[in-house]
Amino acid sequence: MPDAIVIPCPHCSQSNRLPAHRRGERSRCGTCGELLFTAHPIALQSTTFDRQVGSNDLPVLVDFWADWCGPCRAMAPAFDAAAAALEPRVRLAKVDTQAQPALATRFHIQAIPTLILFRGGREIARRSGALPAAELRRWVDQHLPAM
Repeated sequence: MPDAIVIPCPHCSQSNRLPAHRRGERSRCGTCGELLFTAHPIALQSTTFDRQVGSNDLPVLVDFWADWCGPCRAMAPAFDAAAAALEPRVRLAKVDTQAQPALATRFHIQAIPTLILFRGGREIARRSGALPAAELRRWVDQHLPAM
C-alpha cells in the first residue's frame, strides 16, 4: 500500500495499516473496531509501551508523571488539550511512574513531569517541567517541523 502508515490501536494495541491521507478521518481498528484517534492521551504500561511507541509511524509524545506530583496534576488539562490539538499528527501518551517504575528507570526519569518525544521508536527530544498547552504545542512543532 503506497504511503501507508502503521498505527497501533490505543485500545487493543493491534497494528493497523492505513493510507497516510486517511489518518485524519475517523478510522477504526480492524481488530476491535474502536477509533484509532480519540483526541485524548493514552495510558501506557510496560506491556504496551514498545508496541505503541516503537511500532508507530506517528511521533509519540509521552508524559512521565505521578498522581502525587502537583505540577503533573496541574499540567494534565494542558496535556489533554494538546492531545486534541495535535492528533492525528502526534499520538500523546502518559506513563504513571509510580505504577510503571521499570519504564521510569528505562528512560532515566529523574524529575516529573518529564516529556519525551519519540519518532520511529527513538527519543528525539526531552523536557522536564510543566508546560501550558500552547507552549507544549510550540515545543512539539519545534522538534517536528512541517509534518
